[in-house]
Formats: sequence, structure tokens, C-alpha cells
Amino acid sequence: MKQNLHAVTLVVPDYDEAISFYTGKLRFKLLKDLDLGGGKRWVLIAPPGSDGSALLLAKADGPEQRAAIGSQTGGRVGFFLQTDDFHRDYSQMRANGVHFEEDPRSESYGTVAVWRDPYGNRWDLIQFT
Repeated sequence: MKQNLHAVTLVVPDYDEAISFYTGKLRFKLLKDLDLGGGKRWVLIAPPGSDGSALLLAKADGPEQRAAIGSQTGGRVGFFLQTDDFHRDYSQMRANGVHFEEDPRSESYGTVAVWRDPYGNRWDLIQFT
């Protein structure tokens, strides 16, 4: 049996704003943007060089979903952006205005720093050793 994680949903307030952030500041690739009707779209993005899973950007629909924006993981780091060159991507992200909560740190598993997207979701930028 072979399985893989295809996509993870990230609830956002606006499709185009989220696409702009992820493709502009982070250089993610826009894989699909299909109009599903009724104001809904199927928007898949992935980091450059990714060969598998993606983020599905889902526009919040209703008060419960709007309340979840930025806190889908209860304040924990819920997303992990792995890189092959931490310092290159850290410098580029900072230059593009991405907010890091901390300076890079060395851990037994690699180099890491926590950052937030514009919605408050916490991410790790990580290069494993």
C-alpha cells in the first residue's frame, strides 16, 4: 500500500490576499485555482521544489470558521516549512517582511525559527541536520 498526505486546509479570510502572501513573500507555487461556484474556490499552493503535499486555502465561511483563522492549532506551531538552506530562506523571508518570533536556534534535529503568517498561524522554518 502507498499513501501520501495530499493537502492540509488552511482557513483564510480571503483567497487572493492569501495567494498574494504565500506566492509573493514565500515564493510558493500556485498549483490550482478553480472556481467552484457560490464564491468557493479550490486553491492549492506548495513551496518551491515540493513534490507532494500542498496547502488548500479555504476562505472562511461563517462565524465559526472566521473565529478559527490563525488559531487552527490552538496556538501551537502547526505548520513546518522544511528548507535545504535555512539562512538563505530566513534572510529572504525577513527581507519580504515575514515576522519571526525569535532568532534562529540550533537544536539537536537542526536549525529552526518560529514565524507567523499574516493570520497568526505559527510556523517553523526548519533545516534538519
